[in-house]
Order: sequence, then C-alpha cells, then structure tokens
Amino acid sequence: MAGRGSGPEFVESLARGLDVLRAFDQHHREMSLAEVASSTGLARPTARRLLLTLEELGYVRSVDGAFSLTPKVITLGTAYVASLGLWEVARPHLEALVRQTGESSSMAQLDGSDIIYVARVSVPKIIALRVDIGTLFPAPQTSQGKVLLAALSRDELDRVLAIPSRSGLPPYIGATREGLDEELTTVRARGWALADEELAPGVRSIAVPVRDGDGTVRAAMNVTVHAAETTTDHLLDAHLPKLLRAAGDVSADWARWQSRPHHETAREEDTASPGG
Repeated sequence: MAGRGSGPEFVESLARGLDVLRAFDQHHREMSLAEVASSTGLARPTARRLLLTLEELGYVRSVDGAFSLTPKVITLGTAYVASLGLWEVARPHLEALVRQTGESSSMAQLDGSDIIYVARVSVPKIIALRVDIGTLFPAPQTSQGKVLLAALSRDELDRVLAIPSRSGLPPYIGATREGLDEELTTVRARGWALADEELAPGVRSIAVPVRDGDGTVRAAMNVTVHAAETTTDHLLDAHLPKLLRAAGDVSADWARWQSRPHHETAREEDTASPGG
C-alpha cells in the first residue's frame, strides 16, 4: 500500500498509519505484528513503530502480542459526521421515529460501493446482522444503499460499483447489473427503496433520502424490521409515511443548520470547547 503518493506535499508516514488502521475489520479484530505487516505491505519494523505510536495515542491496544483497535477510533468517523452537523440534527428525529415505530432506524452514507452507518438508534430485538456506527454493507443489497446509488449519475454509478466492497460479505447471488439499474430507476421515481431479505435472511428495511440545503442527497435514513414479525405491506403502510416525515424534517433542519452565519457557528464551537 505504501508508495502510492505522488504530490510534493504527500506525507507517507501518515498514509502508512491509516493503512494500519484500515487493516483491522470484522474478520481481523486482532492481529499480530506479522499479520499487520503482511496485510499492509509494510516492513515489520515500520509496522511496529506505527502500531506503538497508535497505541500511545490510544487508537490501538496490545495484549500478549495481539493488537486490536480501541473504541477511540470511532471518534475519527464521528468527527466527519459532526463536521456536517448531521448527527446533531438527526438524533432527535431518529429517536422520535423509533418511539413511533418501535423499530430501529439508521442513517448511512456511501463509502465506495458500500454504505457506512453514521447514525443509529436501535431497539433491543434479535436481528440477523449486528449494526454499529461505522459498519459497512454492500450498497446494492441494502435499502439505504439503493437510495444513495439512485442519486448518482450514470458515470458516478459505474465508478462506484467498480470499487470492490470492503464489507467482507459475499455478493448477493440474485443481483444483476441490469436488474439493479431497473430497480434504481424505480427508486428515483417513487423516492424510496426496499430491501427484502437481500442483505441477510430475516432483515427487511425501507429507506428514503436525506438532502442537504442544496437539495443534494447526502445520506439515507431507514427503518429496519424482522421479516417474520412485520410484513412488507405493514412496513409500507404504517412505517413509510413516518419515515418520510422524519427524513423531511432532518433535511429541513440540516438545511437551516448549514445556512447559519459563519460567526454563529464559530461562537458555538468556542462555547463547546474545554476552555469556553
């Protein structure tokens, strides 16, 4: 992975440190020094220095020679969400939607050909797949992914789908590019997407877009149910109207948040700082 930078200001050591963090995933929660070096293509002494630096910074821990990420890594992702104001704006609407439906609700954005969860309010139900902030799933197999893919131009869609998934999940057997294109056309026309046990058996969800102040689709918001408990008809009739209202409220509040004067934003950040 190293050596891919070409610009005069490219910092190779920073890129290598990020490579080390990305080496860990759901299938590699703990790795030895040798495994990290092999996964990143780094020399063992370099991988060791990076791991020890990340450990000192609190992003990595080591026990008996096995390295793993710490929860502090989540702050790297939530900082991005916070910078958009998305989580701050979405939280009360997600919580209200969950109270109304009794089902879990999440927000996701595109990350290559995957979706990445950036906000979630869940209910204690047994579901086939565990979902946390930062979880990756293949976009074409999810309702949120279909909404986000439908918002892309043809060229953007081709580019995104050409990127290999980093989710670790196998491709959906029943999917074809022609079928996906037809479904995305339908999603664009009706404004919502359904994923019916495509991601995993028993997982059924519906999603709608969340837009920024310019009307651009920046995220998708969903309601997820257990297929054995909730029919598709009930999901569409009972939950979709509530989801559409909640996503519309998030979009409106987000647009207002983005339109705040710069001096107001700066004053809020100063107030929120430790010395404020």
